[in-house]
Amino acid sequence: MASPASFVRVSPADRPAFTVAYERHGSGEPVVLLHGIGHHRQAWEPVTGILAASHDVIALDLPGFGESPALPDGLPHDQATVVPMLAAFFAELGVERPHVVGNSLGGLLALELGRRGQARSVTAFSPAGFWTEPERRYAFAVLAGMRAGARVLPQPVVEQMARSAVGRAALTGTIYARPGRRSPRAVAAETRALREASGFEATLAAGRAGNEVYDADVPGVPVTIAWGTRDRLLPPRQGVRAKHAIPGARLVRLPGCGHVPMNDDPALVARVILDTVGRPADPAPSAAPSAPAVPGARSADRAEDRAEDRQPDPA
Repeated sequence: MASPASFVRVSPADRPAFTVAYERHGSGEPVVLLHGIGHHRQAWEPVTGILAASHDVIALDLPGFGESPALPDGLPHDQATVVPMLAAFFAELGVERPHVVGNSLGGLLALELGRRGQARSVTAFSPAGFWTEPERRYAFAVLAGMRAGARVLPQPVVEQMARSAVGRAALTGTIYARPGRRSPRAVAAETRALREASGFEATLAAGRAGNEVYDADVPGVPVTIAWGTRDRLLPPRQGVRAKHAIPGARLVRLPGCGHVPMNDDPALVARVILDTVGRPADPAPSAAPSAPAVPGARSADRAEDRAEDRQPDPA
């Protein structure tokens, strides 16, 4: 469902102007999609059409990623800066308190938008910020290695590698459990996006500074936290920490999915989102034990889950 980007210039009263690239499809209640570090809005392609059948879907490139320029000089790429700018972007498009869906970095931003009252529901897939320090160092080292590899490989070589399932696994196997399902075009494009991401180093720097650890509740709005059972970047045990921090959230396992689950199981991911969007707000969330939010989540392979739980902390 990809289409050429639209661009909007946002001029907040208290911050420098900035530009955001985005796509908009469908009609109905607004749903905003936020990608992870080094990725771009096209990460949501597998589910955009499903969501747009019933909602106004806005997929954007975060500042410094995809086709969106980096933030103006002097502004850090941390949540304290980016979240208010996203709220200003919503206002510029005439969108009031959208449902916000995020993956990885985008999940962290989605949760903070919900905490600040800027989202009417939040769905976070493997959100950043619920790591231990060794887990954070491991994830950042893997991301930095992926970035270095993308910058070394010439684009013609990337495109040749992307033509085979083995090559797609080499390029994207860290973030997808089933990289062979990703199209050669998509893999080549997202490798280019990782190579050219002008906000990559600044975003990692914000995380290293300790600004991206999330320990706040998100009361008063429906929150779902979903984690792929085969997430190799942020282990699924981090979802348990997220549930403790946000007791009203529902924690959902995504069987057989990796860190970026939209391509691994688009139907399941779309159901998780639509289920959350359809939930009423709860002004006083209970701390009841989490339960799968959608049909299909109960079918997780128990042996696989136990194997995940036995994995040692990355060092």
